[in-house]
Amino acid sequence: MRFVKYQALGNDYLVLDGMHAVDPGRNLIRAICDRHYGVGSDGVLILSAISDDAYTIRIINPDGSEAEKSGNGLRIFARYLWDEGFTSKKTFDVITLSDKVTCRLEDDGTVTVDMGRASFDSKDVPVNSEKMQTIREVIEVGGQILEYTAVSTGNPHCVIISENLSEERTRRIGKLIENHPIFPNRTNVQFVEVLDKNNIRIDIWERGAGYTYSSGSSSSAAACVVHKLGMCERDIDVHMAGGIIKVTISDDFHITISGDVRRIAEGSFSADFIDQNIRPVCNFSR
Repeated sequence: MRFVKYQALGNDYLVLDGMHAVDPGRNLIRAICDRHYGVGSDGVLILSAISDDAYTIRIINPDGSEAEKSGNGLRIFARYLWDEGFTSKKTFDVITLSDKVTCRLEDDGTVTVDMGRASFDSKDVPVNSEKMQTIREVIEVGGQILEYTAVSTGNPHCVIISENLSEERTRRIGKLIENHPIFPNRTNVQFVEVLDKNNIRIDIWERGAGYTYSSGSSSSAAACVVHKLGMCERDIDVHMAGGIIKVTISDDFHITISGDVRRIAEGSFSADFIDQNIRPVCNFSR
């Protein structure tokens, strides 16, 4: 089973051609992503179908769960499709679990993704709330009362405005928020520090992955929330541990993101490694 590894601002993924490989399954995914016993990654991206110039992606978290969308994952996937010769076009569509998005390879080497429209509707996130929109509500975790805003960018996010970011705090509190019962599908978590009208800094706890250097969907969510709250303009540079993603927000909260993608390596898993971890299923159907 061949793989290619990429990183987007420190957010690293392995990409597999699922049309010519067995379904890895949850056990093998966990083993692959393990940074001590496997190759190590923040997740696995699988090309599962091609039809009418659209490419279907499966986005698998390190714990084996499947994500609806990933901004960095989509940017990496777009670069992979170009590098591997699946497309000769620089603009094309990718189908995710949540919707269809447009990806574009820029002349300067960056990759831009149309992330679709963000939704603050509590049912869309989803978040268990009696209010139509969950904006500046409070949540109790770890003995603390925190103010948060919930938003969907195709996957769920809990955004918390903070004056001082702390990796230790993000790691400690992030997991508790991710699994809080108010979020029926769990949630991604962002702690956000507003630097000025066009710049924010975020720390990220990613659902199913943990503390993460960068995230496209988290950048989108954080940017949409600070814009919604009147704290920032429409064009926002999101600063993360791994680098900067540029986010643009339209009048109706349609989002585009742009940033760097780098190819790291390619290789194949040993037969022994696969045999030790794979389950006997060879079907990509959902």
